[in-house]
Amino acid sequence: MLGIDTNILVRFLVRDDEAQFEKARRLIRREVAAGRRVFVSQLVLLETEWVLRSRYGMQKAEIAAAISGLLDATDIQFENEPAIEEALFNWKDSAAGFADCLIAAQNKRLGCSATATFDVKAAKLPGFVTA
Repeated sequence: MLGIDTNILVRFLVRDDEAQFEKARRLIRREVAAGRRVFVSQLVLLETEWVLRSRYGMQKAEIAAAISGLLDATDIQFENEPAIEEALFNWKDSAAGFADCLIAAQNKRLGCSATATFDVKAAKLPGFVTA
């Protein structure tokens, strides 16, 4: 299995640089053709969300759709996919950021009873308590 970084994933998603998009696409195809999946860590996913929002001005719905599409792909493996799915579900109706949603979901799966925060928006999410 080959891990990819944020640059590869962003180029693949936004296709703003045709040469880099083609390289990313070929890299993914090569791995799949060899019977291997491509790995996306939570760090890469968080950074990708931030880049899509801050650099490309994508809206929450667009980003959520892109992440959901990646989750549906059988040739991509995510670090703790159930936590990502839960985070997406909570994020869609929340004023909190995707990172906060993923932190809560990940901590819950790691056995935390709650996650303490000073963030007013995050505190409204399931799994957070105000510090």
